[in-house]
Amino acid sequence: MAQSKIWLSSPHMGTNEEKYVKQAFDTNWVAPLGPNVDAFEEAIQDYVGNEVSVAALSSGTGAIHLALEILGVSSGDEVLCQSFTFSASANPIKYLGANPIFVDSERDTWNLCPVLLEEAINDRIQKGKKPKAIVAVHLYGMPYKINEIKAISEKYNIPVVEDSAEALGSTFNGVKCSSFGDIGILSFNGNKIITTSGGGALISKNSAYRKKAIFLATQARDDAPHYQHSNVGYNYRMSNILAGIGRGQMEVLDDRVAARRANYELYVKELSYSTELEFLPEPAGYFSNRWLSCILTPSFEIREKVRLLLLDHNIESRPLWKPMHLQPIFENAPNYSNGTSEDLFNRGLCLPSGSNLTKEEVLSIIQLIKTVFS
Repeated sequence: MAQSKIWLSSPHMGTNEEKYVKQAFDTNWVAPLGPNVDAFEEAIQDYVGNEVSVAALSSGTGAIHLALEILGVSSGDEVLCQSFTFSASANPIKYLGANPIFVDSERDTWNLCPVLLEEAINDRIQKGKKPKAIVAVHLYGMPYKINEIKAISEKYNIPVVEDSAEALGSTFNGVKCSSFGDIGILSFNGNKIITTSGGGALISKNSAYRKKAIFLATQARDDAPHYQHSNVGYNYRMSNILAGIGRGQMEVLDDRVAARRANYELYVKELSYSTELEFLPEPAGYFSNRWLSCILTPSFEIREKVRLLLLDHNIESRPLWKPMHLQPIFENAPNYSNGTSEDLFNRGLCLPSGSNLTKEEVLSIIQLIKTVFS
């Protein structure tokens, strides 16, 4: 009998999601917006704190798109973007006709390298084009170097879009991620730490940014008794039904973070005996939600040996993100590289990390990995 598939990161429902969705049906609030959207935004706002405003949207990608437009990015502009990330961090730059400038990572957090970032800014300025924004990502739930990136942002007066798609529940010095940048974004895709099936949010301490995001996300309708439009708008608002799922998910978020961190700690405990395997520890003051537990193997060949062994046992794993500057769609984009992200991609593997994994499932994965290094 085939073993049931163990997924990398599957949805994990709580107890009240169905109740809130049923309320939407019972009251006929099945169209976009409604009481669940309002309550979901309030729940996110209360959780993140730090005086933020929240707009619930149809996706994290849409949130990045709106964030860049709100910050004034337009055709021909340049936007600095972390190379070691998912394509959704970079694609919205192209939506606006702007050009991504990719910057490599540092080893401490695997995120945007402040040294390379400043080099890139100075080089772009010398070439006559000051970048309009920085897209910095908290990869796999690990906060990027907040203080260093913020200092560079302020020094050169370039705003930061804080991509927290993978980092809800993560903190830096006790402050929740998504509240550090000029605009933060969240994702509630099906594989994230909590999900609304599909969805996202735009977050900012600047309430005017939220207001503009909602205006643009609802087709940029002018204040008139008829349909009148002076701007190009988008259909990016979250539905009341999906927001009902989100309300229930917010109630179990802390439990989901604890479960994923427990998975990571078990992997570390059982696999640290091998000097051939590396993990990403938390620097002082950092708290990662450990959205995905990742390992670094000695080589591409060993990484593939582990991945294929797990696949043979119906267990999903995934190489770390392939850097954007290596993607065919972005092969002609300028990039400032130190080789870090290429090395991480070649040697790194994401292990099953869902909050609904059993301890026995994690231990079975560990035993298979041990056979590669025995």
